Amino acid sequence: MHIRLLGGLEVTSGEGQPVRFATRKSSLLFAALVLAGRRGHRRELLSEGFWPGRGDAQARNSLRQALADIRRWFPAGGSAAVSVEGDQETVALVVRPEKVDILLFERKLAEDGTADLAFAADLYRGDLLAGVAIPDGLDEWFGPYQSRYRQKALQLAERLSLALSHVGSAAEAACERLAERLLASDPTAEAAHRALMRIPILRGHENVALRQFESCRALLKKHLDVEPEAQTNSLAASLQLRDRGGYRQTASTHNSASQPQATPAPVRPHDQPSVAVMPFDNLGGADDEYFADGVVEEITAALSRVRDFFVIARQSAFTYKGRFVDVREVGRELGVNYVVEGTVRRGGDRLRISVQLIDAETRTQLWSDRYEGAVEDIFEFQDRIAAQVAGAIHPAIRGAEIELAKRKPPTNLRAYDLVMRAYPHLWSRRKDANDQAIELLRKATAIDPSYGRAHALLAWCHASSAAFLWTEHPERELERAIAAVEAAGSIADDPTALAAAGSAMSICGDQERATFFIERALALDPNNAWAWARFGWIAIYSDDAIRAMERFQRAMTLSPRDPLGFNMRLGVATSMALAGSLSQAIAIAREVIASHPDVIMSYRYLAAWSAMSGDLETARWAAQKLLAAQPGFTIAQYRSLPFFRHLPKWADQVAEALRLAGLPER
Repeated sequence: MHIRLLGGLEVTSGEGQPVRFATRKSSLLFAALVLAGRRGHRRELLSEGFWPGRGDAQARNSLRQALADIRRWFPAGGSAAVSVEGDQETVALVVRPEKVDILLFERKLAEDGTADLAFAADLYRGDLLAGVAIPDGLDEWFGPYQSRYRQKALQLAERLSLALSHVGSAAEAACERLAERLLASDPTAEAAHRALMRIPILRGHENVALRQFESCRALLKKHLDVEPEAQTNSLAASLQLRDRGGYRQTASTHNSASQPQATPAPVRPHDQPSVAVMPFDNLGGADDEYFADGVVEEITAALSRVRDFFVIARQSAFTYKGRFVDVREVGRELGVNYVVEGTVRRGGDRLRISVQLIDAETRTQLWSDRYEGAVEDIFEFQDRIAAQVAGAIHPAIRGAEIELAKRKPPTNLRAYDLVMRAYPHLWSRRKDANDQAIELLRKATAIDPSYGRAHALLAWCHASSAAFLWTEHPERELERAIAAVEAAGSIADDPTALAAAGSAMSICGDQERATFFIERALALDPNNAWAWARFGWIAIYSDDAIRAMERFQRAMTLSPRDPLGFNMRLGVATSMALAGSLSQAIAIAREVIASHPDVIMSYRYLAAWSAMSGDLETARWAAQKLLAAQPGFTIAQYRSLPFFRHLPKWADQVAEALRLAGLPER
């Protein structure tokens, strides 16, 4: 058996079976007793702390039930690895130290050997009880332990990185994994950043170490508005002193003829931002160089399909290959706002790629991620990474441009800035925000009547107003949406505008024209998550649940943190409902309501699907929630929306279910 508290809560019985306690309180009580060790806790404190406000007798009874639950899994016995012991006043959990990760962690930390420290590093699979929902009031039990073990892990990362002596050791890999886990939960952990600086120094990749320092500095500024500690600055300074002109590579492998020449920035419609994909650092052998260059080529090509920004040609970016340059210098010389950097590393039969997007002016890291794949799938891996990186960088750059537009004085706003200001309101799920987006987009089209994207996004807003029933006259909003699509003019080379126009036309009921727009958008940019999501809804309105499911899954893979993620999830649920899997559809609707209670359409779906499944109690609860948020909702108004016209039988079933849920007909 084993007990894991670092990185979650996982308990295995002596028979090797996963332990599933009857209640969450039982599992947390078990964790509290493990942490207390042989000294245990007073019963009175446990009952008051875990069951506050219940009264002394009821709280003690709850404690007894929880302890009985634990004893069922670990009955008393002479050879038992775990047992509950105590008297009328105290209770303790007696467990063999080798069975508990935190006890092994402590034991290995007390040793001086590098192998012992590496063992401890691999034991720290995350913060104490990470991901476990801890109710309010129990922080006092677990908070101090969480802080204590995290501090020990940070000290371990420091110790182990300083103890490393040669490349390729198991200790080096364990140290790197530990530092990355620490940064995943706290990007400002400087001890972890320093460890990730020392490891590439050991490997002879000082440029990677300096980039880690720049990332550390940007994250500290962003999250805490502070500068790095003296120890971190000192480590970076030691790198600079190795060669005052840059990295050792620079003088030996490059001459003045290879230096990039400043080029004038191209003329960009609406003054769009631009990005350069820099050569990735190859942290493996010379045989991996072609793969690193291939990844950059694929990412550059994928980003070039996105018309929201310009991508500098590969030939210009590759003049920097093999030497360290400050991103500000790249920004000035190539005339770009954003820089993509990365590393490629081979470990056995696995490849790991790390990518980050940096603001060239402020050096702020806007986004980063890591990808792994098998060597035998190397070219498929290249394509997949390129698609996922493009899918993630697109919204990251758009988010940065939105923040930049917000900081500009209203008197200096151009059509492009107004569109950027409108973007956050496009996905907000609220009527007032949608109205703000309409106002901003109208101003943009007034400044630049030929701005096709502004017209297309305006069409989407008017269509959303009808679909969400934010208006008493949805037919009027649909007419405005069609008019805005017509006013967009030529948008044939703008995937975002095409996706917006296609989305609007789909809601307006013209699935044939919507399909034309969406397919054109995906031909230009196959990684456009919004286009894939709306393509999913087109499949639903065409009564093709299987194809709809595939398209929604593609959209969620490309943009896992999408602001319209709730809509994609509801699309998956609707596909399941159409296919007859009502229980799964209901489960997803409940999840969306739990995470986004302001998405009113979720209650509409839950009411209908629950009524169809015979659960009228849930259906009526959802109907009441819907009416509380939309008092004017009627089945007739909802049934009249044009996207239902291709699904007459399903529309009738939904209408009847909403009647059973108690919603008004008119």
